[in-house]
Amino acid sequence: MKQLRPFARTRKYLFEGWGNRSFLLLALGFLLLLCLAVSLTLGKYPISLRELWFVVQQGVFPTGGTHDDGYDLVRNVLFDIRAPRLIAAALIGAALSISGAAFQSMFVNPLVAPGILGVLPGASFGAALGLLIGNSWFEVQLLSFTGGILAVGLAMSLAKMYNGDKLMMLILGGIISGSLFTSLLSIVKYTADPTDQLPAIVYWLMGGLSLVDTETVAGTALPILIGIGCILGMSRYLNALSMGDEEAKTLGINVKVIRLCLIVFATVISALTVAMGGLIGWVGLVIPHIGRMLVGPNNCILLPTTALVGAIYLVLVDDISRLLLDVEIPLGIITSLVGIPFFSIIMKNAKQGWK
Repeated sequence: MKQLRPFARTRKYLFEGWGNRSFLLLALGFLLLLCLAVSLTLGKYPISLRELWFVVQQGVFPTGGTHDDGYDLVRNVLFDIRAPRLIAAALIGAALSISGAAFQSMFVNPLVAPGILGVLPGASFGAALGLLIGNSWFEVQLLSFTGGILAVGLAMSLAKMYNGDKLMMLILGGIISGSLFTSLLSIVKYTADPTDQLPAIVYWLMGGLSLVDTETVAGTALPILIGIGCILGMSRYLNALSMGDEEAKTLGINVKVIRLCLIVFATVISALTVAMGGLIGWVGLVIPHIGRMLVGPNNCILLPTTALVGAIYLVLVDDISRLLLDVEIPLGIITSLVGIPFFSIIMKNAKQGWK
């Protein structure tokens, strides 16, 4: 196999990416919009695509005929119940997937997921504590986000305390931080009221979007989108980091600053997903592998592809959650049931995506 010289290899990772594969992004974007439109019509209250189009048309170009109770009911179901939930599903899928892809490229490790620095255990502990002592849903979300940030802060503080390979120390710090907050979560569950609080905590930890409303989406969508945009904007730096610290430094990149920024952005959007929909596992581990098998390791094309695939995936999972049984199945259960066998199957071919 022909080996690329250092300059050619650097150019390949930094400047290639879009080309013909931009068509794939357009196709995935169209597929996401199609999934959202069809999902809006699915549910216990059936709504046809014609009714959906009429409501959207009246919102953009009002022509009258909207004064009956049927129109108001369809509009409320679409925009007050289903739309916030589907937007949340798309945002969570995109955020978990792109943060997982960023962590995997940053640490050059295909087994890394968004929870590597303890953000998911920390956010879970914060949410459980909020359900135990809080009186409002806002407090639960705030404590969930705060717990995720504290967990990552603890992991980074532990890494700074010791000399040696900083990357390895950071991962070990994440393991320690995650174990600590998992233990604290067990204490919260042990002290919770078994008839009221404990079932609520367990249900939250299984992940779900049944409590998502317009205010929740409005409060979390903007920071998640900003975080995703920042990670996308740093895709070329991420390419350089994936070649190794020394090679990145020769390109004039401040490795410490870039890595810290990427960790902060990926952590913030991961913590916000827990605050929005609870603990939803396997998305940040499996979807980046699918994206990498589709387009390869170049983060310029991999990151947007992964975000779109993740958004489509979680919208479809939410449809299954709502429609498969008479009662809603928590999202975390479905993502685990799908992710574990799927990851087992693709493990054999996962290395191809890194070449």
